[in-house]
Amino acid sequence: MKTIHVAAAVIVENHKIFAARRGYGEFKGYWEFPGGKIEKDETPETALRREIKEELAADIKVDRLLGTVDYDYPQFHLTMECYLCHVARGTLTILEHSAFRWVKKEELENVDWLGADRIAVEWVKQL
Repeated sequence: MKTIHVAAAVIVENHKIFAARRGYGEFKGYWEFPGGKIEKDETPETALRREIKEELAADIKVDRLLGTVDYDYPQFHLTMECYLCHVARGTLTILEHSAFRWVKKEELENVDWLGADRIAVEWVKQL
């Protein structure tokens, strides 16, 4: 099975967590922590800063690793490194997603997360 290695940003601001709804592809309509594939010769942190700039037009500060999710989707295996982050410069503006929302910790269960992201949600609830 093919493995895809990605980095995801758990962006926190004013005690709320940023969630983005996919606007394309097989998982269209599901919510996720933004991020993307780690390219050859990139660290996960570098990839994450690049992806957030491309997807959300803002600069983030990567604060710390929350954990690594290994999750099997029907077509591939996903390894997702999840980092706690905050906006360093700019305003988050969706360029690739169909919607976004800021979610309070007590509302995290009310979001239709992608499978791998549900595991990260459990870590976020412990923050």
